[in-house]
Amino acid sequence: MRNALLSHVKRVVIKIGSGVISTLKGLEEEQVAAISRDVCELLDRGLEVILVSSGAVAAGKGQLGVNGRPQTIPQKQAAAAIGQTRIIREYKEVFTAKGHNVAQVLLTRDDLSNRRRYLNARNTMMTLLEYKVTPVVNENDTVVVEEIRFGDNDNLSALVASLVEADLLIILSDVDGLYDSNPAENPQAELIPVVERVTARIEAMGGGSSGVLGTGGMVTKLKAAKRAALSGVGTLIVNGRKPHTLQQVFDGEEVGTYFLPAQSKLTAKKHWIAFSKKPRGKLLIDEGGQRALVKGGKSLLPSGICGVDGGFERGDAVRLCDRDGKEFARGVVAYSLAETLQIMGKQCSEIEKILGYKYRDEVVYRDDLVLTIDGDEEVE
Repeated sequence: MRNALLSHVKRVVIKIGSGVISTLKGLEEEQVAAISRDVCELLDRGLEVILVSSGAVAAGKGQLGVNGRPQTIPQKQAAAAIGQTRIIREYKEVFTAKGHNVAQVLLTRDDLSNRRRYLNARNTMMTLLEYKVTPVVNENDTVVVEEIRFGDNDNLSALVASLVEADLLIILSDVDGLYDSNPAENPQAELIPVVERVTARIEAMGGGSSGVLGTGGMVTKLKAAKRAALSGVGTLIVNGRKPHTLQQVFDGEEVGTYFLPAQSKLTAKKHWIAFSKKPRGKLLIDEGGQRALVKGGKSLLPSGICGVDGGFERGDAVRLCDRDGKEFARGVVAYSLAETLQIMGKQCSEIEKILGYKYRDEVVYRDDLVLTIDGDEEVE
């Protein structure tokens, strides 16, 4: 069965967690080398691979004399600055010895929030793959602050999988996959081999813990699988600390938990709106406007807006909420906050009279909008 599910895979994103290649003492060079050798074997099989690697902070914190996880942002940034050079060197040494090349790609959420920079990042990685160079991607912790963080590399890996139009996302973890209960507490817990859809019940199985070395637990991996599915990418969570796991995956062995891609997927632009572009404000929509968006598949007109919150400019993403503030959609606005305040509740025919100009009738055009009812993004 696993062979059939993965038979189409040509391009794969492999996310390597901190718990896979580091301990409390720091980076485990042999673990990095072992995974690098396995990745090189996949390249020899003709696969295209993009690595999303954690571990920079763990690799650099020792030189700062930090035990455990750095507690301040400056400490973390300094550790990352040291560790990023070290970890890319570890990958490069093995890849070069095996006749392959790597390139470092450091991103912040701002890089993927801006459509032009998003496309530039995509073009860069596509060019690297064209030249048989394996991108090694990580969040740019040296400069990042909380407002522009991805939050964790599980999230980043799902966005990268969409960015490069991957066929598969593999998340290397320090556990074998998703269990029906916590195996540390229940010896009878069973591994779930296939998940058709990440529902609230499935997310509840993930708990909420994260390790000392990393920011993500099983919950972040499930969210990553959910996001990848909406771009048509299946996700496999496997134990990266076990030898030759990647070979077992592509030999068709039933390892880990495989999350099926959605049967229908978001367009690349809508996936970017839903997950990469950070919302800057909020529009409150009346009942008629909400009904037109959700049931009628219409665009958002100024007459449907009954309130605003936050600050935004034309071209920013905003949350669309009901009168009680519950989000039901996200979209890119055609008017700034100042302009929206003037035209909300008005008819389209009044826009030019009020502003002296008109970009368009719609405040949020339907093609620039994604529904998020009950926490599940729409799939068209």
